[in-house]
Amino acid sequence: MKIILAGIVARYPFGGVAWYALMYLLGLRALGHEVYYLEDTGECVYDYEKNMLSLDSSYGLNYINTALSQFDLGDRWIFVDYEGKYYGKTKEETREICADTDLFINLSGGCWFWRDEYQKIPHKIFIDGDPAFTQSKLAKNETWYVEFFKVFDALFTFGRNLGEPDCTIPETPFEWHKIWQPVVCEEWKTGGAPSRDVFTTVMTWKNQSFEDIDGNKDKQFAHFLDLPKKTEQPIELAVTGGHELLRSYGWKVVDGMATSRDLNKYRDYMQGSKAEFSIAKHLYVVTRSGWFSDRSECYLAAGRPVLMQETGFSKYIPTGEGLLSFNNVEEALEGIKSINSDYAKHSRKAVEIAREYFEAKIILPQLLKDTGIS
Repeated sequence: MKIILAGIVARYPFGGVAWYALMYLLGLRALGHEVYYLEDTGECVYDYEKNMLSLDSSYGLNYINTALSQFDLGDRWIFVDYEGKYYGKTKEETREICADTDLFINLSGGCWFWRDEYQKIPHKIFIDGDPAFTQSKLAKNETWYVEFFKVFDALFTFGRNLGEPDCTIPETPFEWHKIWQPVVCEEWKTGGAPSRDVFTTVMTWKNQSFEDIDGNKDKQFAHFLDLPKKTEQPIELAVTGGHELLRSYGWKVVDGMATSRDLNKYRDYMQGSKAEFSIAKHLYVVTRSGWFSDRSECYLAAGRPVLMQETGFSKYIPTGEGLLSFNNVEEALEGIKSINSDYAKHSRKAVEIAREYFEAKIILPQLLKDTGIS
């Protein structure tokens, strides 16, 4: 089967975003499918070297090519810039590829256009990586946004608790299939113990997307600012903002953009960590969305235990060993203590959870089945 995955690697050229798309591309290829990467958002790309959104797409184009070439996919990408110019493949080549493509996967808004060649693909699905945010925007009934989603044959969301009595995500006129982000565990396995005795995470302090919805991590962090003063365990945040505030409360802080500049540096940072400590976005928490982080899945696959703020995910994934959840500072401290008391056990269990619940070889066949084409 031929599959096109639309992502946002050039728009946000950082390791986490690249791995987010690669897990589908590599996982689907391993299942025997022919895969292509597409990016057609109509937006300018972020240029890390200039630290700005740029009309020049060169940085993003190079980023896509470098990331995909590492996995022998350097000839399998298409980028359409904000002026409609094609890169990687020509417009004619893109139409030819689409003509016999079986499945179009739009990953978190990797394409916001229904060009004729996309619309004619027999099966089209959208994967919602921002549960609660996406549904809240749909609930506003903006015509273009609702109409855009109507074209898809199936919609998937990381909001595992969507529709349950304890979940307050707004209802939409659409049916949502539940899915976890797939991870190719083999790409994350490590050969031994972590190189640093430090809990870490890589995070965005305040996301620019959905600016009209106040639901970012900075809002939840207010409840946990005093945590470093109550534990001897070093916790380091590779974060994009809030540095002065966080340091004033005793957090170790490094530049999130530099840490995640390329996919290998991003992976090395996580594999070298002892465990992950992660705060979730405010909206994920207060709506009890059931969201679970694709980044945290990678920590688990690397054998690094995860201590993550509760969003309702513990109803669907076992917690207590390898993966621990918390609702407040006291529970977070207990989680740190538990991980440190028997690290080897938690590390082994982390890998087991990743392979049982998030492995691409398990997640992707189910996605294809729910799409109705397997």
